[in-house]
Amino acid sequence: MAEHIDTRHTNVVVIGGGYAGVTAANRLTQRDDVDVTVINPRPVFVERIRLHQLVGGSDDAVVDYGDLLAVRIRLIVDTVTQIDARERTLTLASGGSVEYDYLIYAVGSQPAHPKVPGASDFAYPIASYEQASMLRPVVNAAQADAPITVVGAGPTGIETAAELAETGRRVTLLCGGALGPYLHPRVRKALAKRLTKLGVRVLDGADSTVTRVTADAVTLGSGREIASAVTIWTAGFTVPDLAIRSGLTTDAMGRLITDETLTSVDDEHIVAAGDSAAPSDLPFRMSCQAAGPLGAHAADTALSLIAGEDAAPVAMRFFGQCISLGRRWGVFQFARGDDRPVSLHIGGRAGAVLKALVCWFTVKQLANEARKPGRPSIVSFGADHSRQERLRGKVEA
Repeated sequence: MAEHIDTRHTNVVVIGGGYAGVTAANRLTQRDDVDVTVINPRPVFVERIRLHQLVGGSDDAVVDYGDLLAVRIRLIVDTVTQIDARERTLTLASGGSVEYDYLIYAVGSQPAHPKVPGASDFAYPIASYEQASMLRPVVNAAQADAPITVVGAGPTGIETAAELAETGRRVTLLCGGALGPYLHPRVRKALAKRLTKLGVRVLDGADSTVTRVTADAVTLGSGREIASAVTIWTAGFTVPDLAIRSGLTTDAMGRLITDETLTSVDDEHIVAAGDSAAPSDLPFRMSCQAAGPLGAHAADTALSLIAGEDAAPVAMRFFGQCISLGRRWGVFQFARGDDRPVSLHIGGRAGAVLKALVCWFTVKQLANEARKPGRPSIVSFGADHSRQERLRGKVEA
């Protein structure tokens, strides 16, 4: 039997307790007549931007929800397996169910299933807390001079390779293309120099693509074999298939397609946020930088709908990307509002300090929202005006 909520109140359920979900849940508490429930598979908040530190042993990458969620928010530790939009009911993995009046869909992202032979059997992903926790003892158990291979040269791969190399590990980073493809060439050059100084062997270009993984080696597209006692897989992200399984409209990856207010194109009682949202089928880059503002906007949209008012279109701009290379060096890559990188960057020790501040401030913002919901997000100041041009282009096409 489904749980029933006081019918005099509006019941809003948030699926997912990550950056977007927690932001949305806290912001919803602006109204006393809105009851907020968060459903999350873990009893603690995971700082995904610190998972490489968990593997390296410099941080546990978790924060107690008691420090982040507003007091009157109810937390259910469980997994949603089905959304019945018609009945507005959620089925839980435990066998129970929960009713809702409005739903915030913030299930986040997860590693894509690798299609390379042997990768699923012998490579360790790092995108979730459970995966990073499983990987840490494997790394610790490996001999000090054992070769470790990191596959994927996005932020996660770069940070993981640097974190382990700084502890003295012998690391090879296989890019499968360009090192840090998002980055400006000047920043990429600075990163390569720092990685080399840390002792990381960086293999980039087309021949650095992995074609096979075994228990003690990886094979490249050129046919070259690289010894690897521990292979870490950071290449590729996707989203949970909950929306697909529930019969909701999604993009090819499985992100919930919404209008520009983040309201589902199928049901005005469902609003999406974070990595699992695809507003107008033009999703923002998967990142905690986007997750927070999208979570805030999703809450604002839900509150507008509850009040019978028109919801505003999403307005967000990017500032760049921050990458740590160990505990003593980092880089902040500045970007235009539409997320295109520019040559301007802050590197070195200053970059490391800035990255540490970003990690701290990201969590601090969640706690601030819990205490005083409704604050504007610094990342939402201004808007990406080129998005309107791209939207018009889709319509005209």
